[in-house]
Amino acid sequence: MGKDKIMAKATAFSRSAKIIALGLYLSLSACSDEIKGPEPLLPDEQSQELADNSIINIVDDADVSQNDLYDAMRPFFERRDLAETRAMVIMYKGRVVAERYAPGYNESTPLISWSMAKTMTATLVGLMVADGRLVLDDPAPVETWSSPADPRSKITLRHLLQMSSGLDHSEGPVPEQGKAIYDADTTRMLFLDGRENVAQYAQARQLEANPGEKFEYSSATTHILADIMTNILTDSKDPVVRRNAMLEFAKGRLFDPLGITTMVPEFDRNGTMLGGSMIHGSARDWAKLGEFLRNNGSVKGAQLLPTSWTRFMRTSSPNDPAYGGQTWLNKPRPDGRNPILFDGRGRENIFGMLGHLGQSVISSPNHKVTIVRMGKTEDSKLRPVFDQLEIVMNKFPES
Repeated sequence: MGKDKIMAKATAFSRSAKIIALGLYLSLSACSDEIKGPEPLLPDEQSQELADNSIINIVDDADVSQNDLYDAMRPFFERRDLAETRAMVIMYKGRVVAERYAPGYNESTPLISWSMAKTMTATLVGLMVADGRLVLDDPAPVETWSSPADPRSKITLRHLLQMSSGLDHSEGPVPEQGKAIYDADTTRMLFLDGRENVAQYAQARQLEANPGEKFEYSSATTHILADIMTNILTDSKDPVVRRNAMLEFAKGRLFDPLGITTMVPEFDRNGTMLGGSMIHGSARDWAKLGEFLRNNGSVKGAQLLPTSWTRFMRTSSPNDPAYGGQTWLNKPRPDGRNPILFDGRGRENIFGMLGHLGQSVISSPNHKVTIVRMGKTEDSKLRPVFDQLEIVMNKFPES
């Protein structure tokens, strides 16, 4: 395909299948040193076949040339060490300027979020805080923690949002403690003994540290947040009523105003949204959420979310500079913790939603850009993906 004649080609619509595997590891794992440098592109014939069967759309009036955007996106689909990318969308100054989809995917295909869902859940929490239904520094309204004699009664909404609740939790296997993947709390909560009522499983955990003292990445805390919101929306214990109440709130307050049409959250059998890991949506719709947050909670001139809330989400938490309120930040982490985003290279106000297997929405206020990359790359091999995402980001001028 000639770069000067980039065009869209239709492909069959394919819904992304729900992954249910006991060996699932949802945490953001280390970016290992296994890959020493960029690997070559796939053989010419295979690369051409991929290009011919991809959907590629690039506008001709952005501040970056079509050729530059094509070259920056091409490695995601054609370089072995960046595989497998399924969808990529670039929004610049509020509009899609480039997108590419692997064969079998298109602009409407809903793709699973994994932990990107956490940032969406935090956005919904912010709307409830703006309504006065929740207070950031009040004790989290969890009935089983409400006794003053229970040390968990000191856990606040802020602690949950900043992954500093102090609740005992293992996101993935802990070999040094003899914990295999099926012993990890996230696996048990989502797929084994906790799957019927994920919030109940999460809320039953005891403290391993005082609230606010320790950072520990935990999908469980986000499911607690989803349960808190649902209990505010309805007193009903009926799972269908609970689910519909959460869906109505998300649709009316966030999805519809942003023009998001493909988002489908999953729920457990108790009617609690799996807001820490399982929301499906197209790459375009994930980009809309990233742009909304990049614009400090406004869309088409309407301020839907207070700027104080987006500022909170994008401000370093006390226990990890690279983590805000259910949102990752482009800042160096304490010694021993895995690097995130661009590992502090470039602007510190770059932020992102990140999920298992390389799901990524990265936004830069200074570049006026949001980049979405969806796919399936082992968590231990993601560093080249973020390095290339940094190259794409830097194609755009800074203000």
